[in-house]
Amino acid sequence: MPKVGLPSKSAYQLLHDETALDGNPLLNLASFVHTWMPEEANKLIVENMNKNLVDLDEYPAAGIIHNRCISMLGDLWKAPKEGKVIGTATAGSSEAIMLGGLAMKKRWQEARKKDGKDYFHPNIVFGSNAQVALEKFARYFDVETRLVPVKLENGCVMDPNDALQYIDENTIGVIVILGSTYTGHFEDVELMSRLLDELQARTGLDIPIHVDGASGAFIAPFAYPNLKWDFRVPRVVSINTSGHKFGLVYPGLGWVLWRDESYLHKDLVFELHYLGSTEFTFTLNFSKPAAPVIAQMFNFLNLGFDGYKKIAYKDLRNARMLSKALDSTYFTVMSNIHRRVDTGEMSSSSSSDLSIFSGRERRHSNDDPTQYIPGLPVVAFRLSDKYKQENPHVKQEWIQSMLRAKGWIVPNYGAPQGAEDIEILRVVVRETLSEDLMERLIIDILGVAESLMGTPSFPLLLPLLSAVQF
Repeated sequence: MPKVGLPSKSAYQLLHDETALDGNPLLNLASFVHTWMPEEANKLIVENMNKNLVDLDEYPAAGIIHNRCISMLGDLWKAPKEGKVIGTATAGSSEAIMLGGLAMKKRWQEARKKDGKDYFHPNIVFGSNAQVALEKFARYFDVETRLVPVKLENGCVMDPNDALQYIDENTIGVIVILGSTYTGHFEDVELMSRLLDELQARTGLDIPIHVDGASGAFIAPFAYPNLKWDFRVPRVVSINTSGHKFGLVYPGLGWVLWRDESYLHKDLVFELHYLGSTEFTFTLNFSKPAAPVIAQMFNFLNLGFDGYKKIAYKDLRNARMLSKALDSTYFTVMSNIHRRVDTGEMSSSSSSDLSIFSGRERRHSNDDPTQYIPGLPVVAFRLSDKYKQENPHVKQEWIQSMLRAKGWIVPNYGAPQGAEDIEILRVVVRETLSEDLMERLIIDILGVAESLMGTPSFPLLLPLLSAVQF
């Protein structure tokens, strides 16, 4: 710390110049985190950034807005009307997952104590494709992690049938991921629940499900309304999501909801009296800003269901555009959102469909996401076997570096346990990745792939792009 401070304008300029060295959030295609909000939302955030959400006596309006958000999310996720849905805002999905896991652990321990059985060796089951927050929960709170290896042919996500062999009487629950960070695939919540029903009928084990909907819980309700992954599945006791991902709020904001207050163990609820009134809290951290919650309500009011639906449709449409462009060239696309539900193949395009360079006034005849395999607006891809055979000197990680030189941040990483020898490139298609930017990205990705194999970029590139159809 400097002994003598700087004038405020000098301190601002110093930090302004230093942070200018960061990457452009608009071109950060590695992150699921939202990076833009309307001017009115920015104004609301500034007006409320000094409010502490936990202080309900001082800031009652913020608390009411928080509870309205919970109510709206409960309705969005089809919470049963006969129950009393309960939930809270969190610092992000990491805290939300930990709260969901702790609630399952506490209920399991209480049941074991009641039966006079050992309650010191809990375990939890989820796929090896899980985000690190799930492993953090297990390690921080002394729960054995039972990772289910994934398979390449299964999209690098957990197969519910494989999960059964890891479950025993010490299993506090299964976490099913609605939107893998590796490939964007949705794991099958309904199938997992059905298999657990059959397991209970055979063994008496009653295993709950927590859905990690960090990204998918703000996509599935709008794009795939008939997909049963939420509280319509009786075995789903809790769901988390990130408001700062496809909830379209700046970081950091998460949400966790339980289908009924009986699933939030009383040991996790604390009663407070020293802020001027009686208040209850059940979060890991105490103080948290009210501004992100108010920003979430702004989106709910400003966009409504139809607004979120339009954005989800647009994101998925742009992701399909990228998928089809890459799948017909030097890459193998591992994500499935561009493949038809009925055939598993890419959709065929009629002569009336227009290519990606044909104007902005076109109608998208194949725009309904329910025609395609459900998933996040994420494009996971790798160099095709043919390309690697013809260009054995090329390393896939070079594509990440060369795209970074053009301003794009596209990560290259190893697949999870079960498919460790596979490398994956991934693009997260967010609201800010427009159709114009997508076209530029396609040109740059294909140009890099061609430059690495020593051929001129544009003579081959443009005919390939003009042939891409929706």
